[in-house]
Amino acid sequence: MSFPSRSACLRTLALACASLPGPVLAQQTAAPFADVPRGAEAAVTLSELSVSATGVPTPVDQVGSSVTVLTAATLEAQQRRTVPDALQQVPGLNVVQTGGPGGQTSVFIRGSNSNHVKVLIDGIDATDPSNPNGSFDFGQLLTDDLSRIEVLRGPQSGLYGSDAIGGAISFTTKRGEGPARATARIEGGSFGTFNQSGRVSGSENGFDYSVSIQHLRAAATPVTPPNLVAPGATTRPNYYDNETVSAKFGYQFTDTFRINSITRFINSKLLFSGDDYGTFPVTLGGLRSQADVQQVFTRNEAEWTPFAGFHNVFAINYSNLYNRQVQNAYDPFNPLPTAGLGERTRYEYRGDYQLSPGNLVLFGAQRDDESLSTTDPNPFGSGNLRARNGNTAGYGEIQLTPFDRASFVANVRHDENDAFGPATTFRVAPSYILPFTDTRIKGSVGTGFKAPTLSQLFQSFPAFNFFANPNLKPEESLGYDAGFEQPLGERVLVGATYYANDFKNLITTNASFTSNENVGRAESYGAEAFVAVRFTDTLSGRVDYTNTVTKNEITNQELLRRPRHKGSATAQWTPIPGLSFSGTVIVLGHFVDGNRDFSIQSLKNPGFTLVNLAVNYDVNETVSVFGRIDNLFDRRYENPTGFLGPGLAVYGGVRVTTF
Repeated sequence: MSFPSRSACLRTLALACASLPGPVLAQQTAAPFADVPRGAEAAVTLSELSVSATGVPTPVDQVGSSVTVLTAATLEAQQRRTVPDALQQVPGLNVVQTGGPGGQTSVFIRGSNSNHVKVLIDGIDATDPSNPNGSFDFGQLLTDDLSRIEVLRGPQSGLYGSDAIGGAISFTTKRGEGPARATARIEGGSFGTFNQSGRVSGSENGFDYSVSIQHLRAAATPVTPPNLVAPGATTRPNYYDNETVSAKFGYQFTDTFRINSITRFINSKLLFSGDDYGTFPVTLGGLRSQADVQQVFTRNEAEWTPFAGFHNVFAINYSNLYNRQVQNAYDPFNPLPTAGLGERTRYEYRGDYQLSPGNLVLFGAQRDDESLSTTDPNPFGSGNLRARNGNTAGYGEIQLTPFDRASFVANVRHDENDAFGPATTFRVAPSYILPFTDTRIKGSVGTGFKAPTLSQLFQSFPAFNFFANPNLKPEESLGYDAGFEQPLGERVLVGATYYANDFKNLITTNASFTSNENVGRAESYGAEAFVAVRFTDTLSGRVDYTNTVTKNEITNQELLRRPRHKGSATAQWTPIPGLSFSGTVIVLGHFVDGNRDFSIQSLKNPGFTLVNLAVNYDVNETVSVFGRIDNLFDRRYENPTGFLGPGLAVYGGVRVTTF
């Protein structure tokens, strides 16, 4: 007897979902458009699949957690070339980028901190062990090789461990399928933009492959607000260049055994106007500073299905993240370069066993070893440092269908950290569809934790009388949400979710400003609501609204960079086969922020509205042309304060596919 591979099971599940009865609409947590080929009619599927919510492919209408899925078709229709641009439309989060492409980019989910987000690339923990506070920089990620982005909101440490206090964001790259094909794209436009990408993929005789090369260059993006420029001073735009290579290979040895190998390499350079801390108040540097990034992510895994319903994965992950900073890079008297190197190796086992249809158990174990190496030869720097830490964890999850129309997921995880000891977390997420009305009631409750970083544990700055604290404990959270989704006929779906989070033991500077301590507390709560409509077979759209209230319980003040109100609207229209139009509106309400050097620690940022349009046209089976307009009304905005967002921009290009 032969057994299907995991990929075959996923495709079978996708087909099964598409054939289920009910309204042909995406559920609240899914992207509005199905992952269909370019030029096909815009359609909204009954249910997207989510892998991040449970660890195995699961229809989102069976998931109690709040998850948004952005497919490759959505990213291509909207022509989102970078991950920060793609994430702007997702409800429940705020994307903060210091200027244009390549700028430091943070994501705040449901009021949590920017370092409270677990980030996975093809299952690889992508966070940088050398980052002082452990936040992930989304600014280096391009989208052309991505098959999907999943944004999972709420505490997720019961499955993912440290960092998943606010949620988890998972990126999956494309896998080779079918006959060999090659795709090439070239694009140019505003701000000195010149982008290229190419991909070769296919499968034959059990071997599948996908190799992608991406190059993004934005040579002249203005990011300096005019009010920060001294009279007579010269301002220089940002220059950003990113080269990304990714490869995914797999071989099916037998019906029960398969191996996969994944590699991603990122090389980027950013030239920007840095801050001159030698003056007070701080001014912009007279010359541009430089930031270089080189990142390598690899995962090698074996899949074994010894008998039907029992699937096992054995994997080794490795990440190497190097960064180099030079202030006033072209000044012969500038400070010396500083550099950081973060490395992580993970040994992982995961198994899942199907007890019966709709009932499954999942279990696994992980061992992480991470290291930090810094070089800072400047007189007031931290000097050279090498530090290490490790973590061992085990987890289990059960998925049940206790009765018709009901779904239940619960997980628990125990971590043993070499530095601070044990941490146990959990998550419970039920879902039930009411008979007659087809109202889906869903909810979840869970806990999360964030381990102190290697820098917080071991990196000191004696010149500033600031010292590491090796006795730090993890930050913790408890969060819950509850909501509903209601179909109105076969073309309209509405829904809303209320959420609340409590954060404690947050790591912050002590009263004497000499070290860090676990003394912070905060809370957040709010609601997410949506309306998804399929107007016709060729026109569909969706509107999302998020309300977020936050408070620092120590200072009784609102948390920075968490807007109270956020709205987004997306629409896609395919008037004729091969021609599609896409529109996106992002509305961000006012929020509290500090100025660029935080000499003013609390001010009101007015927020902004962005309108983006895109068009794709298939000239024939092999050639397509496309164009887009970003920030249609040339809105001048700052997010964060002190960094100007890109204004009106126009882009266009051509894509060629050969079979």
